[in-house]
Amino acid sequence: MTSPLRICVRRTSASEARGSATLVTLRVPSDVTCIEEAVELVTRHCVAGHDTTRTMRFRLRVVLSEALSNAIMRGNAEDHTKWVEVRAELVPDAIQVSVTDEGPGFDPDAVPEPLRPEQLDEAGGRGLYLIRKLVDAVQFNEQGNSICMTLRRR
Repeated sequence: MTSPLRICVRRTSASEARGSATLVTLRVPSDVTCIEEAVELVTRHCVAGHDTTRTMRFRLRVVLSEALSNAIMRGNAEDHTKWVEVRAELVPDAIQVSVTDEGPGFDPDAVPEPLRPEQLDEAGGRGLYLIRKLVDAVQFNEQGNSICMTLRRR
């Protein structure tokens, strides 16, 4: 059986494309069983041949897993006719990763703080909280169906 994931990897020299060394794009079906393979593919191809720390690779795996889980389960509501697009670019000082689903989007500012006492027993918000703690910058598009995360090299 072949994998339903569709990956495109482009490696360029440091002098090309604004200094971008690696660009990885991946099309992931809305199936939670594909998350682990997608995370490993992106991580492996994004850091191959580059000096990245174990901590950075760990952070990348965690935030990508959380963003994919949110996109598949919440954004696309596990609708198997929908896809999630992942774009990861390794630039000289950071890894920039975006995850975009086909869902209606959401307001990230409306997600309650999961550590507040009244939220401790509630489901939701923990993945986004974790992402915000592990990345150096996070942005959402206006629709709220795409997250862009920046992990700087330390």
